[in-house]
This record gives sequence, C-alpha cells and structure tokens, in this order.
Amino acid sequence: MFIVKVPGINGLGRTEGCERAGNAILNSLKEIYSNEQGNFIDVSLLDLEEIHLDNSNLKLANELIYKNAFGTFEKKSKTIFLGGDHSISYSLTRAFLDYCQSFGKEPCLIVFDSHPDCMPPTKEPTHEEWLRKLIEDGFPKENVLIVGLRNSWKDEIKFLKENRIKTISINQILEDLQDMCDTIMEFSNGKELYVSIDIDIIDPAFAPATGYPEPGGLTSRQFLYLIQRINKIKNLRAFDIVEINEKKDENGLTVKLGAKILAELL
Repeated sequence: MFIVKVPGINGLGRTEGCERAGNAILNSLKEIYSNEQGNFIDVSLLDLEEIHLDNSNLKLANELIYKNAFGTFEKKSKTIFLGGDHSISYSLTRAFLDYCQSFGKEPCLIVFDSHPDCMPPTKEPTHEEWLRKLIEDGFPKENVLIVGLRNSWKDEIKFLKENRIKTISINQILEDLQDMCDTIMEFSNGKELYVSIDIDIIDPAFAPATGYPEPGGLTSRQFLYLIQRINKIKNLRAFDIVEINEKKDENGLTVKLGAKILAELL
C-alpha cells in the first residue's frame, strides 16, 4: 500500500487546517497497533510520500497533484491519498481518468459525501464543484456513484438529474447495510475503481472537525463496515480521505477516526 500526503486546499476559506490532516492522521495511526483484520501496523514501515504544494498558487498546485498522481497510477497497484480538502480530488481523479484511458481501462468513481460538490465550476475547482468539473471534462457519468447525500443545492440537484448520476441515500444504507455494500461492489465490477471519502459522510457526532458538518450521517461503525467491504474489491486502485480539519479538531476525535479508516485500508 502506497500512501501519499496531498496538503492542498481550495475551500473558499472554510477548509484552512485541512492541509495539516495528513501528518495528524499518520501521527494518530501510531496509537493503532493493528487493524480489525489483525494486521500489524508499524507507521515506520509504511511506503510514504508527500506532494509539496504552495496553496497560494492553485494552478501550479493542481499541476503537481496531477503529475504525481498519474505517475503513481502507473507504478503502484493501490494508493491512499491523504488530503487536504475535497478540491484535491479533481486533479487526482482527472489523472486517474487519463491513466485509464491511456491504458485501455474503464474508470469508476465512488464518492462518499454529504454534498454532491457539483456547483458550476470555477477555473481552479474548489471543494464545492470538483466533481461537476470532472464529469464535464469527460469522466463517464454512468460510472459515477455518490453515496450519502443529504444536503444539495438546487443547481446541483438539476445537474445530477440531467446527467443521471447514480446515488445511494443514507436511508437506503440504513434499510439494508449489507445489500448496499453488495450494490456498491457490483457497480464497480469489471472497472478500475477510485473511492473518494469526504469525512462529512459520517455524522458530526463522530466526526465534528470538518468544514460543512451535516447532521444525520452514518455512524463511524457503519462507515467502517462499508469501507472494510469495499477494500476487498480486487480492482480497487485508490482511495482519498479528505476534509478532516485538524485545526478544528479540539478533542482529536475526527483525526483519530481518519487514522482508524486508514488502518482498515492497510
């Protein structure tokens, strides 16, 4: 497993502090001695890298993320990217799309998020419109699945409907967690899979330190079960974990949950 820290932020002033999450998560991971599968964890033995970014130069930052991610997809079989806010996912998934097209593979994207991130895109996508920009740039919309939406702007709802983007609601997950896991796994069958995790998919009672906390999310236990199931998918190529704001994490709970999620992926 290859782990890349991507301390990028472009969150309209709401995500300052997310750039520190990667180091904070890895530091917290030192307190987790094994994951729930019984795999021993030694942070000193992890294959780590960091993309060094200047967040005051967004164009250059996005170019660096793209270049490094494309090279990673060429060389590594499975990678976890630690953000940063959700704006980094545009350059990461755009590199994933171009990698798949270059090697004749079919890309698939599953996004865990309480918001669709499909506002009209700006020149350098923020955390509010990165997914719409990606779809408009050619990511096959039939291969995009958003899980856990519970607060969408009217323009985003219109975009999702017009493009027939598939979604799974929180209530669908609660009605039958195992069945929804099966549905997600079937959706990615035969494709190269990228999974993007916005920590606000989880209820703020369990993950309060994020830019736009939304009540009514999954419990940390429910989400860990989902991730443990998804991590068994053979064609899984990458995860990103974003929107953990270390600066706002007064009790350290959100960072610890990020470390727990990371541990279950190792």
